[in-house]
Amino acid sequence: MKSIKDLENLTGKKVLVRVDFNVPMKDDKILDDFRIQKSLPTIEYLHKKGAIVIILAHLGEDGKRSLAPIATRLKKFLPDLIFLDQPILSDKTEDAIKVLKKGSIVLLANIRTEEGEKKNAPSFARALSRYGEIYVNDAFSVSHRTHASIVGITKYLKGYAGLQMMKEITSLEKAFNPNHPFIFILGGAKFETKIPLVKKFLRSADNVFIGGALANDFFKVKGYEVGQSLTDEGNFQIPSLMKNKNLLLPIDVEVTDGSKKRICKSTEVTGNETIVDVGPETLKMLEGLVEKASFVLWNGPLGKYEDGFGSGTEKLIKIIAKAKTDSVIGGGDTVSMISKIKLESSLGFVSTGGGATLDFLAKGTLAGIKVLK
Repeated sequence: MKSIKDLENLTGKKVLVRVDFNVPMKDDKILDDFRIQKSLPTIEYLHKKGAIVIILAHLGEDGKRSLAPIATRLKKFLPDLIFLDQPILSDKTEDAIKVLKKGSIVLLANIRTEEGEKKNAPSFARALSRYGEIYVNDAFSVSHRTHASIVGITKYLKGYAGLQMMKEITSLEKAFNPNHPFIFILGGAKFETKIPLVKKFLRSADNVFIGGALANDFFKVKGYEVGQSLTDEGNFQIPSLMKNKNLLLPIDVEVTDGSKKRICKSTEVTGNETIVDVGPETLKMLEGLVEKASFVLWNGPLGKYEDGFGSGTEKLIKIIAKAKTDSVIGGGDTVSMISKIKLESSLGFVSTGGGATLDFLAKGTLAGIKVLK
């Protein structure tokens, strides 16, 4: 797979760059611009080489949101940015692109407003490709999607990987041949998407720790009371997984019952309570493992981060940062916490991906990566 570093003579060339600007928003305000920041090196590299950079991005699932707040934030880093907030496939957009000069940077409208995007429609991919001479994918976090701007467009333009895309691949590949001791920490929910990773890394990691809502499923199988806690009804062969001595679960947990909160052993949850985070003894156990580890791979928060129970996740971030252990961390909520407490520079590698990171770790590739090879 070739990266943009392999490109020569970019002066005046129109380069379509797919990025992921699907950032957390509230009332049209950006809560975390981590993904925007990570796209800048690729955009700036192409700009310095004299290319005409045409940025393709989405915001939200349905394409109804405007990229205007994104454009405003981008202009802080790229003052000369042109935002074409109009239909992508239109004479108006085509005319605007035709007159662009070398070094121009343009952001097109939310690509998911176009029906052919999520359908990977060949007609849309072909029409989109006519705006450029070269295609660059720097959107690792959506490269597990078979969309027109990720996969279909490569049938009509030669594709290259952006700088962040290359970093994601080389960093995540460490998990396939890790230094030992190697600890894998998995949190969050959605067991169905994460069970392949549990099975995979139980074979290669020295320890696999299960936290977040995923742990509740294991507690339930062990016969522990989980009260009102979130569980998954699927059949994930948990009894066979628990036979592995490398598998670790929280020793203690934080629980709530209405406005009441308490810390208790994992075996002492009552029927009215909800497990919301890991407890101090669990964090102490993880600290001991992290301090001895040569490599830590972590995906997903340890508690109900979205409901304000991020203490365990925050403390584990600080533990890993302090240990200076080689680490790779992913998952949207985990990354948001890292950005919030400004510790990214003290960690190994922080992935922009959520589902894409999980898919890459499970399969070793993604739909958007395959088509660049």
